[in-house]
Amino acid sequence: MALMLVKFDLKKRVKLAQTVWFMYWFAVMAGVLVFSMGLFFKIELRKRSELMDNNESHFLPNLLIFMGLVACGINAFGGKICYDSLDPAKFAKWKPMLKNFLVFCVGFNALLFVTALLCLVMRIPLQFTLAEGLRNGMKFYKDTDTPGRCYMKRTLDQMQMEFRCCGNDNYRDWFEIQWVSNRYLDFSSKEVKDRIGSNVDGQYLMDGVPFSCCNPSSPRPCIQFQMTNNTAHYSYDHYTEELNVWNRGCREALLSYYGGMMNTIGALVLLVTLLEIGVTIGLQYVDSSLSTLANPDDPESESEGWILEKTVKETFTDIMAKMKAMGKGSKVEEGAMAGKAPEME
Repeated sequence: MALMLVKFDLKKRVKLAQTVWFMYWFAVMAGVLVFSMGLFFKIELRKRSELMDNNESHFLPNLLIFMGLVACGINAFGGKICYDSLDPAKFAKWKPMLKNFLVFCVGFNALLFVTALLCLVMRIPLQFTLAEGLRNGMKFYKDTDTPGRCYMKRTLDQMQMEFRCCGNDNYRDWFEIQWVSNRYLDFSSKEVKDRIGSNVDGQYLMDGVPFSCCNPSSPRPCIQFQMTNNTAHYSYDHYTEELNVWNRGCREALLSYYGGMMNTIGALVLLVTLLEIGVTIGLQYVDSSLSTLANPDDPESESEGWILEKTVKETFTDIMAKMKAMGKGSKVEEGAMAGKAPEME
């Protein structure tokens, strides 16, 4: 018993082919959308690639770009098949390869679904990538004269101002590293000597943050140095007063930005997957309805179309039987080859 059997006459077959043809070209535009989203995501990641701990973060946008290109190709090909299905002479040349094409479409749809799931779950590894990348980036903030790191200060400052964040987890992360270059320190100053000598790593640590951490909306002039010293500022208590620097860490801010982007892309790719499944089913109906014409010489004769020629259980059983037969055939060939080897010796 065929799965979802539908009877067709000439009028219904023509309407089916036209509908599926239109859906295929709509799916081509959906493929362009997937490609565009992947490209946009890749550009956004490249803007802050210096703050990423590894290159694996580009796997997802590269996959989206690839899937978008493949979707454009197979949907344009499917649209051509549906267009030619209205002419029996033209459709005959596609008939031998149609089943293989449908199998390829099913595999592509499965991979597209996996891509959508990856968009939704990649937030977890991205969190660790950002945490380590930001930590390393902050260490190189002061290295404005070091090749390969000279743009790190500008990158971090622009990021903190754009995303209204400070540090990795919070602004106190800047207290734990030296972010002022030695070339701007007066080593004859007692204060500088004391600060450098006060820690085992010989770093110039202070309770201050870069200017990009300052909140311009604060009514008070920015207090970015001696932030924990209440006596250094008039009418100031860092325990109770709301600081005029950003309190949110940049890891949280970037994760929220990229995470929201990936969730949106994942939802759109799921919708594209549903569309791809729809056009694959439509093409299967076109193929089966043209293969079961009551009178092949009469295009106006009735026919039947289905998604699967047998039930799901029977189809699965047939696939497993074919796979076992292929496995036994390969073993027989290996045994025959092993038998010939001694004879040749």
